[in-house]
Amino acid sequence: MPREVRRLERENERQAGELEKLREKLTDRDKKLVEAEKQIGDLERQLSLRNRNSTTSSKPPSSDGLAGEQRERGSRRKKSCRKRGGQPGHPGHWRKPVPDERVNKVVEVLPEQCMHCEKPLLRDGKAGSGPVLRHQVTELPPIQPDITEYRCHSISCPECGKQTQAPLPPEVAGDFGPNLAALIAYLTVVCRMPRRVVLALLEQVLGISLSLGSVQSSWEEAGEAVAEPCAELEKQLPHEPVINSDETGYRTSGQKRWLWAFVASTFVVYKVTLTRGAEVLAQLLGSVFEGILCSDRYQAYFSYHKGSLQLCWAHFKRNILGVQELAKTTDAERFCRDALALHARLFRLWHRFRAGPGVRYGPVTRQQLIDKSIPIQKRFFALAERYLDSGDKDVRNLARAMFVHCEKFFVFIEQDGVEPTNNSAERALRCAVQWRKTSFGSRSANGEVTMARLLTITQTCRMQNRHPLDYLNSAIRSHRFAQPPPSLLKNSRPT
Repeated sequence: MPREVRRLERENERQAGELEKLREKLTDRDKKLVEAEKQIGDLERQLSLRNRNSTTSSKPPSSDGLAGEQRERGSRRKKSCRKRGGQPGHPGHWRKPVPDERVNKVVEVLPEQCMHCEKPLLRDGKAGSGPVLRHQVTELPPIQPDITEYRCHSISCPECGKQTQAPLPPEVAGDFGPNLAALIAYLTVVCRMPRRVVLALLEQVLGISLSLGSVQSSWEEAGEAVAEPCAELEKQLPHEPVINSDETGYRTSGQKRWLWAFVASTFVVYKVTLTRGAEVLAQLLGSVFEGILCSDRYQAYFSYHKGSLQLCWAHFKRNILGVQELAKTTDAERFCRDALALHARLFRLWHRFRAGPGVRYGPVTRQQLIDKSIPIQKRFFALAERYLDSGDKDVRNLARAMFVHCEKFFVFIEQDGVEPTNNSAERALRCAVQWRKTSFGSRSANGEVTMARLLTITQTCRMQNRHPLDYLNSAIRSHRFAQPPPSLLKNSRPT
């Protein structure tokens, strides 16, 4: 019996050791399983972040690409079964004929024979008695450059016997006239054509042979010609009641820069800076800006402007949609669902105010807009307060942003001229981004200044319904005659 007991004890100890090893292995596997689940969650999050598009983040639409899943565009309603184009009964649209005073040549066309009995018709050169079909053909004349040669003669003085040579007129100091210099600036800025493409167009289409350096010199001359009106617009910025602002990255000789856009009611100002900080805002808008600044939630705007600040609802909605796409928690699903529902209610009310008498459910006045939006504002504030301590980090960040800056989201409700989004500044930056993609930035400090000036002038002309080419032509002529260029702050429009 003692021997059997000792054998059983040894067997028990051996099995206890094996059981302990199995427990250690099980603990290690549980740890590895937790780590694997965490790694899978991180990878899923990274994949979702990588698959975000312009509707769920601040990425530009150009980054969506042609491959992969496309973002939803337009209405989310079911696609109609109707064919594309005008439907039966839709009124037609066609190009209207130009006025008679703009017609250069009129050709009278008379029928030669009757289309019914095929008998020849008597034609005496006079117009017929029936209706006349007018058909206008627009054609370009043969394009030939207008070259003027200036011969500066020398005359001997009868008193001293020395010769004096006549100077060139100031408007022809260069090799190209103001029309050609303005066209070069227009093609590079408005049409966003690279210098070499402009050079090929001038040589092959217009028959003007010049060098790449001459194209660059004409472009820089246009920038110098508009320096004064650009400075005038910058000086006016601090006095504007409402300004939309945004910024994007830029490169000068490979060095990092920032391109800012400040959009007022009638003009826009571009500026290339070394920094993205609040000191740029203080430099252009003054140490204290008295108006309303509309922007996204970038920290520089909060640190600079302590007054009325309208935050962009488009950015906030994209953030909500991004969190909804990544939603792995109940808090994320419920917060995004409630926030999007409140957002839809708010903007249905806003569209009723903006659309006027033809809107569905009837228009609302400013006071009605304020009264009806108060319950929605309270619901937004309560929703943000409820999720301040959420376990989901993304939900917590959005809730804190709404809770802390709640009044800055609703300035547009009470103030005229304020939009709920920052779309005007983003649209202003779009042309600059397209420029950046084709030119890869600037090569010098003078180049970035000229680029900002020409963008300022052309986009301001577009906002004021001016023709940018005509304005550039007038500015270059004034620059060559040492006269002040046309102002872009006056209410008068060019004829």
